Amino acid sequence: MKLKLTKALLLILFTSTCIWNSQAQQTWLQKADSLNSNRLKTVYLTEIALTTTTLIGVQQLWYAGYPKSSFHTINDTNHWLQMDKVGHAFSAYYIGKLGMNSLAWAGASPKSQILYGATLGFAFLTAVEIMDGYSAEWGFSASDLVANALGSGILIGQALWWKEQRIQFKYSFHQTHFATIRPERLGENLLEQTLKDYNGQTYWLSINLWSFHKTSKLPKWFNVAFGYGAEGLLYGDRTSQPLQITNDYPERERQFYLSIDLDLTKIKTQSKWLKAVFNTLNFIKIPAPTFQISTKGKPKLHLLYF
Repeated sequence: MKLKLTKALLLILFTSTCIWNSQAQQTWLQKADSLNSNRLKTVYLTEIALTTTTLIGVQQLWYAGYPKSSFHTINDTNHWLQMDKVGHAFSAYYIGKLGMNSLAWAGASPKSQILYGATLGFAFLTAVEIMDGYSAEWGFSASDLVANALGSGILIGQALWWKEQRIQFKYSFHQTHFATIRPERLGENLLEQTLKDYNGQTYWLSINLWSFHKTSKLPKWFNVAFGYGAEGLLYGDRTSQPLQITNDYPERERQFYLSIDLDLTKIKTQSKWLKAVFNTLNFIKIPAPTFQISTKGKPKLHLLYF
């Protein structure tokens, strides 16, 4: 799945997540103690309707403008320094998490939540990947499929092993000057750039330390986060990037980060409104002091990294 399409799906995902998390705090939408068949039907019908509508929309708004072809594959494993692959894993994780939460609301068993909910992200993104395979402009990407499986696997593995998500994907963003060079690809405004400019995106694995030692006095909300990002990405592959290397346009590089973070869902509050806000925004890595190393250049310490 390509850059613009991947980020558009993320926007749909987070909109859906916001709706779910805001509503889930209301009394009439509290999780059922046992299986509620009416709620279960509602979940399945809603998922079918949303999935069908989204796939039809993607077909009309994205693929309709490009010629069709017979099913074919492409090898884009090395594109964008794998930032798009991390984005795939991130998407599969959160779509699956939304599926699990929906089934938990219906009172489905933990086994059903994993089998039919956590796999939702992988199934949905695989369907879109197959659509890529019939487009002459792109093609079916096996590496995208692997990334989708990785994201779902991180969700399912923790649900099976720990019965909770101790390690969560998170996202942060800062604006870069690269978007001004290729605004048609990297975004013409802030909103587009958060979805399309890989140079400003960082994907994190945020680890809740208290969850690994629940008898400790560690704050329940305190996390340590490991991040991955990149810079110098104007095109997917290096050979398509014609600009000479300068201070303003440096060579493509991978970047790795170590920082602190918060699990907002573990902050105690009696306010249902705040709980809804915390649940909704928990996919965002908070700005914090951060140590950075990269494949090019010297290590850096950011007093506040976004």
